[in-house]
Amino acid sequence: SAGINTIHCTINCLGERAGNASLAEVVVALRDKMGLHLSIDESRVGMLSHMVENFSGKWIAANTPIVGADVFTQTAGIHADGDLKGDLYMTKLSPERFDRKRTYALGKMSGKASIINNLEELGITLAEDDLAKVLERVVELGDSKHIITSEDLPFIIADVMESKEYQYIELLNCYINTGLDVGSTASIRVAMEDEEFQGSGSGNGGFDAFMVAIEDILKTKDFVMPALIDYEVHIPRGGKTDALTECIITWETDGQTFKTRGVDSNQVLAGVKATFRMLNIRLHALSG
Repeated sequence: SAGINTIHCTINCLGERAGNASLAEVVVALRDKMGLHLSIDESRVGMLSHMVENFSGKWIAANTPIVGADVFTQTAGIHADGDLKGDLYMTKLSPERFDRKRTYALGKMSGKASIINNLEELGITLAEDDLAKVLERVVELGDSKHIITSEDLPFIIADVMESKEYQYIELLNCYINTGLDVGSTASIRVAMEDEEFQGSGSGNGGFDAFMVAIEDILKTKDFVMPALIDYEVHIPRGGKTDALTECIITWETDGQTFKTRGVDSNQVLAGVKATFRMLNIRLHALSG
């Protein structure tokens, strides 16, 4: 009625002068508040946002509306409990509307419902007593500021239940050599299926050399390595040079993404530990 027929907006608010309105947020406002029909596929705005992130090198905040990594992550156990009881907290802005998935954060605010929802995603069921032990350990780790992913749960379960179910492959020794103006090399020794295997490789950096070495071993087992989608390194603010480094790697296999985490004072070894956690998860899935 005001004579408007065009709105200039951007992806991820990257633009100049007045053109900084987010496409995802404008689309939702026009549809939900004004009831307008738009020829925009909402299920693709997330993919478009991540594409622009990669092209521009400018990462959006995790709490960015619609497209942020944490927007559909629920932390409080009460929300997870509501979902288990028939979607008590439904909203128009459901993750499925944007081709996304609801996740339940694990940490000091987790309740039993959060653990159950994550276990269901992994196809794991636990007795009530074991569930209580796992919840206690998750809250304990959350209190110590650890980032816990759903893929950590099998290892937490194995730890509290003193099980070796997820120990399909174990790193026995790892030597990585790197230097200025020289290529990096890695030599590793692993235990798998009651045997020891050795592998070596060279690459563009210590972690790349390690990946070549582990792939050299696993190719004899016809194991297909998941694609590495993202590699994050976290170091405590104000930490010393010997501070523990947390590495979180996002992997993709069969169209599904998952994260694994490793912690070590050596940044490369933190990535190595995250990779071995991924290998044990995949080998467990393939064993079934």
